[in-house]
Amino acid sequence: MGRTGPAAEVDGSPDSMKTNVLEAGADALQTDAPTDQLDIYLVGFHPMKNKPEEQFEAHHFCQQVNEDFAQCSLYDGNTSHANMTGIEYIISEKLFKRLPEKEKQYWHPHNGEILSGQLVAPNLPEAADHELMKEKMNSYGKTWHTWNTTHSAEGKVQLPLGEPSLAWSFNRFGEPKPGLVEDRDKRMNIDSADRRRNRQDLLPLAKPQQGVDVLKGQFPRGAQAIPGVEDKSSNAQSQ
Repeated sequence: MGRTGPAAEVDGSPDSMKTNVLEAGADALQTDAPTDQLDIYLVGFHPMKNKPEEQFEAHHFCQQVNEDFAQCSLYDGNTSHANMTGIEYIISEKLFKRLPEKEKQYWHPHNGEILSGQLVAPNLPEAADHELMKEKMNSYGKTWHTWNTTHSAEGKVQLPLGEPSLAWSFNRFGEPKPGLVEDRDKRMNIDSADRRRNRQDLLPLAKPQQGVDVLKGQFPRGAQAIPGVEDKSSNAQSQ
């Protein structure tokens, strides 16, 4: 697994000796039980729903609370210096169906991320990665980004400024900015195309999902359909 440092250096003075001593004491005496449960690591990408050209690489550190619900803390890297940039909740299709219609507008579909090969679980054996993605088929995520840091030259934002942004998912080839996925793959020794090929057997599991067409036509590049990724609004709602 490739190491990915933070996308931005935080504004402020270096840690003092006093702060280091306090941290050491806290580490020895206080609990970190909630964060100890964040034992699933995923890396993917998010465009912002209201500003689709704002796109970020998101390192998810997640806890699978039960078979239908997971919660994740998002970072801009996977080292000890990475910046926390948001949160994501992941629910199954079963729980999504129970949501009020007004609430569903906040939840993005995941099949495009999985079947495109963009969402990966770094360093897991291929069989384990495949099984994890199988479990996430037809699921949905509610994601808020609080810090717009990217690994591009223009993305070195030193503080989490402004309001949180609701994130969405890529549901067509060509929607990510050129180089976004490729840069991640090169940096982390990941082959998205190979992951995509290895997940073709998941196609029969894919159901039409709400939200697939929410950002359709809002990207300046030509976009092509991802096989198996279909908007539910174009199908019978009973599906």
